[in-house]
Amino acid sequence: MNNNQQIYYPNKEKPLSDLKRIGFIGLGIMGKPMAKNLIKAGFDLQVHSRSNGPVKELVALGANETNTPAECAENMDAVITMLPDGPDSENVILGDKGVLSGSKKGAIIIDMSSIAPAISQKIASSCESIEVEFLDAPVSGGEPGAIEGTLAIMVGGKQAVFDFSQDVFEALGSSYVLCGNYGAGNTTKLANQIIVATNIAAVGEAFVLAKKAGLDPEKVFNAIKGGLAGSNVLNAKGPMMISGKFNPGFRIKLHNKDIRNSMLTGSNLGVSLPITSLVQQIIVSLVNEGKGELDHSAIANFVEKINDQSIS
Repeated sequence: MNNNQQIYYPNKEKPLSDLKRIGFIGLGIMGKPMAKNLIKAGFDLQVHSRSNGPVKELVALGANETNTPAECAENMDAVITMLPDGPDSENVILGDKGVLSGSKKGAIIIDMSSIAPAISQKIASSCESIEVEFLDAPVSGGEPGAIEGTLAIMVGGKQAVFDFSQDVFEALGSSYVLCGNYGAGNTTKLANQIIVATNIAAVGEAFVLAKKAGLDPEKVFNAIKGGLAGSNVLNAKGPMMISGKFNPGFRIKLHNKDIRNSMLTGSNLGVSLPITSLVQQIIVSLVNEGKGELDHSAIANFVEKINDQSIS
């Protein structure tokens, strides 16, 4: 196996390395449970976020509150950022009073945000210029995976830095893979998001077809989930479509960002993504209808609307 494609499955009894003090920035729907899992795993945490409520919640569990990203990075062995998009990562890490300005030499910045690979490469270059290490490490698994510590983590960066950071990844995920150099983690995440979005759209079409034919979508779901059509996406998102309840685990507006980054990266590489392009149009139409805050399983709403047939 190539050294840049190693996969690790956690051993929860493995002792912590010297990487013990962690700054964590971005306590949203994913970041807050991830930070909690780091505290549970024995790391010393200090946190920063735009929302005060999650900060206070983490402080009650033993974390230290900080006022700026730079302050959150001071004297830390590593800083994790979990932010909505590339401009946020750039601003928080490279901006005025950003993480990089407060980081000590040899510290590791682990950006677990899902962003364009080119931005990860830009951030990595700035980090290297002042002898700070960098990993781009986006995740898959949604809010349930963040809560349970079972995220799939896709990493780009140096082998040695990846190896040194494994205790952090073990606290957060059920698997973690070094996919290549800087930006490789986010390129892998884009591939993941293409598969998830197109799969959700296909499940929505299948259920609308079944319902229009007079079948019970739940029975169809139970009949096919154990066959070749079965998938984690079907198991997680099918019941939401059937119930018509789309409380967000991963919002449509965030998947819109990921698909936009997929199309941009494809354009930069000269890669045609025709199926992804069709799904992008569906997602954009839903965002324009004001459905961006719904779970991405509501991609099925588009198919329901054009066929005048609800699944639930």
